[in-house]
Amino acid sequence: MADHLEASVTLPSDPASVSAARAYVVDTLAEWGLPEGTEVSDTVRLIISELATNAVQHTFGQSPTFTVDVALDRDEQLRIGVTDSHPRFPKRLPAAVQQDNGRGLVIIRWLTAECGGRLRIRPTREGGKTISIELPWVVPVRPVTTAVQQEP
Repeated sequence: MADHLEASVTLPSDPASVSAARAYVVDTLAEWGLPEGTEVSDTVRLIISELATNAVQHTFGQSPTFTVDVALDRDEQLRIGVTDSHPRFPKRLPAAVQQDNGRGLVIIRWLTAECGGRLRIRPTREGGKTISIELPWVVPVRPVTTAVQQEP
């Protein structure tokens, strides 16, 4: 595999774009060797769902689009980032606050840490922000099946 792979897509800040972002990332990772349906693939699917949902719901119409970037460095580190143009950074809610939403970053942070990765939030030059995760690249070993024919 190459030393560095990148993929990117820009989508409208619309609820329908969440599933498009999810499919884009899962398909890209499958092309790079991470089969769909594995535990890691399912975790990444949930993380990208939360990141894309945040980009759609919490920008209050001030970010007409969001961009999903995926990068793989030397078959060692996977980075996935979602960038929007809204300047407000997400706020961490206290655990005691009872709300129906607002737990997306807690979920993302927990899942990322569970996989041995980290979450980063940084401003963009244009005044928005990128929320990204970095995970170790772990591709499950596929069992090699060989058909052994026995002679009668």
